[in-house]
Amino acid sequence: MSSHPLTDYTMAWIDWLLIIFPLMLILGIGLYTRQYMRSVADFLSGGRLAGRYLLAVARGEMQAGAVVFVASFELISNSGFSMGWWSWIQFPVWFLVAISGFVIYRYRETRAMTLAQFFEIRYSRSFRVFTGILGFGAGIVNFGIIPAVGARFIAYFLGFPPTITVFSFTLPTYIPVMGGLLSITLILTLSGGLITNVITNCVEGILSQILYVVIIIGLLQMFTWPEMNAVLSDRPAGQSMLNPFDSMGLKDFNLWYVLMSMFVAVYGTMAWQNQSSYNSAALTAHESRMGGILSSWREMGKGAVMTLLGVCALTYLSHPHYAMQSVELQRELSQIADPQIQRQMEVPVALSHMLPMGLKGALCIILLMGIFGGDSTHLLSWGGLFIQDVIMPLRKKTYTPEQHIWLLRISIMGVAFFAFLFGSLFHQTEYIFMWWQVTQGLYIGGAGAAIIGGLYWKKGTTAGAWSALLAGSTLSVGGIIARQIYGDQFPMNGMQIAFAATLTAITLYVIVSLLTHREDFNMDRMLHRGKYAALISTHEEEVLPTTKGHVSWGRLIGFDENFSRGDKWIAGSLFGWGVLWFVVFLIGTIWNLVVPWPEAIWSQFWHVVGIGIPIFVSLVTAVWFTWGGIHDMRDLFRRLRAQKIDPLDNGSVCNHQNLDERRVLAESGELGGSPAKGK
Repeated sequence: MSSHPLTDYTMAWIDWLLIIFPLMLILGIGLYTRQYMRSVADFLSGGRLAGRYLLAVARGEMQAGAVVFVASFELISNSGFSMGWWSWIQFPVWFLVAISGFVIYRYRETRAMTLAQFFEIRYSRSFRVFTGILGFGAGIVNFGIIPAVGARFIAYFLGFPPTITVFSFTLPTYIPVMGGLLSITLILTLSGGLITNVITNCVEGILSQILYVVIIIGLLQMFTWPEMNAVLSDRPAGQSMLNPFDSMGLKDFNLWYVLMSMFVAVYGTMAWQNQSSYNSAALTAHESRMGGILSSWREMGKGAVMTLLGVCALTYLSHPHYAMQSVELQRELSQIADPQIQRQMEVPVALSHMLPMGLKGALCIILLMGIFGGDSTHLLSWGGLFIQDVIMPLRKKTYTPEQHIWLLRISIMGVAFFAFLFGSLFHQTEYIFMWWQVTQGLYIGGAGAAIIGGLYWKKGTTAGAWSALLAGSTLSVGGIIARQIYGDQFPMNGMQIAFAATLTAITLYVIVSLLTHREDFNMDRMLHRGKYAALISTHEEEVLPTTKGHVSWGRLIGFDENFSRGDKWIAGSLFGWGVLWFVVFLIGTIWNLVVPWPEAIWSQFWHVVGIGIPIFVSLVTAVWFTWGGIHDMRDLFRRLRAQKIDPLDNGSVCNHQNLDERRVLAESGELGGSPAKGK
């Protein structure tokens, strides 16, 4: 890097142009898509017509908001590259889950719009209502901090004053910023539901991928690896940011965190309903699975810019070369009274000071688009869940489509209002990742067992589901209360609480189901297989997976008859990528246990593996997913124009079947048998 000071941290005219033009484009697209929304299924699930690339890019934008950047920066600031080494343990597991379509394939086959709707199909209406209430409560509390963290990031990043005075009342600046951002998000979400969300999020994702490349190039011109390495190397023994075998002294983000989070995440696959609409939006179950596989590739590319931004910010904060520039930065941070918020905003404030003209505007619009994409998905998911799984099952008469959509919009506005109040009043004491783990555990702690058991085990019973859900939720709630009362004095962090709740729920689900099982559940009817396949529309028909015939490597990793040659290349390369880094992990671990690498070797290793390779993946995915996203957006509009609307396809369930399917069976004279006893 050159020796002159970095650019002034105020916004320049080009930065504002980079922000305003994309925002106007997104709002225009959002209003345009409203005309395609004609039914409840359109509003909640995009008509179930989305292709794989559209899903991968749009759903990925949910993970590009300011709160995700802040959470990632917290992790990088505490562990650097060390935890990246241990995370490779997870690679084969994650990719097997994605390729096999674990949970999401069968869930899409049920045609449920929400997870609790599936629970009514599989278990009972009362279980649906309870999980709807529990999931909604846990969801809005989990979501409650997200708009606030995002607004703080934007306020500090743009250099706004900490407080403002309105009618003699002094408010933290982030509160009106949060209100403005939520208002824009509401306009997008209320206009066309998921149809608007999936298109605007895809456009946002495409623009973000291009800007990621611009930011990466700029950062590599500003900072050198020797500068980054000097900061990362300057750590006490046992807390290395480069050598994972000298990082066991890290308090929260360590090997045990990785192992527990992997187990909890696999167990809770698709359980958390913050993106429930995307789970039901795919054209077919196979497209849903391929969307998940492609998402894994895209997330690897996006991770490059988050890592590089975090490491460069740490360099700016701590390297002697930038000591003069850091004086003003530290003065600004010292004005934040809350120590947890001060730690959260350390990297955002550093980025505000260090990024030059152009790059600052590029990062700001990425963050804003991520906020709109993430918050709109949350609003639609939690607002829809309340109407679909709490209000509707308790009502004897169904709503008209117009009434139903207006209720969904009112519920979404209520969620936004709650998030505004919660974010304004709640005092956060946890790392963001830890808070997410604990609040998700409120629901996932017990729901994961009910989901996996319900989709894959015909002997699972309603009693087993109830016991797992109540036990997992109770333990998680108790953990939250204890953490709030005792803080760091409580012996378990958020991840450990979630892990304990998960193990308890699994055990209870299996034991209670075996004790109360009376008759096997009709899985073919629920999954629309065999004679029940006629209940689904033509565009959803697929070749059913089979295990007959010879066993091949493809079958072992999850390939079935629905995989084309191109699909196999995409999925196979993803699995091979995971296996490659798992092998590197095994060889490197054995090597270091016998002959430890010096820190200089670890520095060279992470320069290539932690910076170079992710940047290359980011460049490839920018081109790849731009083409795929545009292609799938065009196809979605074509399908929406041609689709036939069924007003009964609204999430209602009758006698363990979707209401529109009951009509088809009634017309054909082939109504299914009564549900199994004890379910």
